[in-house]
Amino acid sequence: MTAPARAGRYAELDFFRGLVLLVIVVDHIGGSILSRVTLHAYALCDAAEVFVFLGGFATAIAYNSLAERHDEAAARQRFIRRAFEIYRAFLVTAGLMLLITAALNAFAIDGPNMPTNDLDGLLHKPLAALRDILLFRRQPYLASVLPMYAFFALLVPLALPLARTQPWLMLAFSGSLWYAAPHVARFLPTVEGAPWDFNPFAWQFLFVLGVIARCQPVYQTLAPRPQGWLLTATSLAIVAAGAYYRLRIEPFPTDPSIKQNLGALRLVNFLAIAWLAAKLVHLGWMKKVAHAMPWIGTIGRQGLLCFVAGTGISLAVDSLLYQATEGYLDVPLGLTADAVAIGLLYLVAKLYGPLVARLPFRSRP
Repeated sequence: MTAPARAGRYAELDFFRGLVLLVIVVDHIGGSILSRVTLHAYALCDAAEVFVFLGGFATAIAYNSLAERHDEAAARQRFIRRAFEIYRAFLVTAGLMLLITAALNAFAIDGPNMPTNDLDGLLHKPLAALRDILLFRRQPYLASVLPMYAFFALLVPLALPLARTQPWLMLAFSGSLWYAAPHVARFLPTVEGAPWDFNPFAWQFLFVLGVIARCQPVYQTLAPRPQGWLLTATSLAIVAAGAYYRLRIEPFPTDPSIKQNLGALRLVNFLAIAWLAAKLVHLGWMKKVAHAMPWIGTIGRQGLLCFVAGTGISLAVDSLLYQATEGYLDVPLGLTADAVAIGLLYLVAKLYGPLVARLPFRSRP
């Protein structure tokens, strides 16, 4: 979600971010065929963990690059502005969710994920509903991930210097906050007792881990033998156990609070996957994959834009597919929906730059 540094781009990072954005889109299409083989089908975690961790990693790259090219003050100011950009993106996404729902309702199209309660609240008490959205009390459907990102961006000027100089202190504080997160969630602004889909007090821990992974030589310290082999073997065992549990024991998670508060098993499963992914990156395999599929990196380079666009694409395609199939799984239509959603997201990423270049004025980078 952060604005990455202009120079010294990481092809692997752009690839992973683009891939995660694509996965988020198809995972929120109920009749999607591709979503049957994405991360959530084989692990206790899903694309959300990858998204937040990579967000922390990319944040550290962007902040450190700005501090080196200019100074710490410039980096701090940039991320304070970034927090307001994310807040604006939240408002746009919330409006998009409500607008698409209203348009679909007008054509008597009903989908399982349409935020009809939020739309009803807006129609019956518009001023109160708008106030609730402005204050994060209402977070229509897929807009719910952005409020915590706005908070993360505001905390970056405090977190990054600490991650560079006192990573253990930062890790201890962040871990303690994660542990206490279920108990302090009641202080978050809500409406009608509806909890946040993503408790920022919990998910900040994963964001911080991404920051530290960039600021400190974590992989270089842990990878040498014999502890590197032990970590790899342990990670493989954890990933295998998570896959077995998801495939054989509980294919469909039933407790939403585990994801809301970043449960320990989800966290451990993700960290195991992240370690194995780091091995592939350092072996050079992911760079080859990224260069072989540059279109995915194109999506990754437009992270915030593609997330906002992806929410609208997901909701619209999901609802239309549900209407066409009456909620039943249809392989040809499901694959068509996947292709349409992926194609639209790529078009957004590909056409954004040329369209902005033609405008008489440009937004500040």
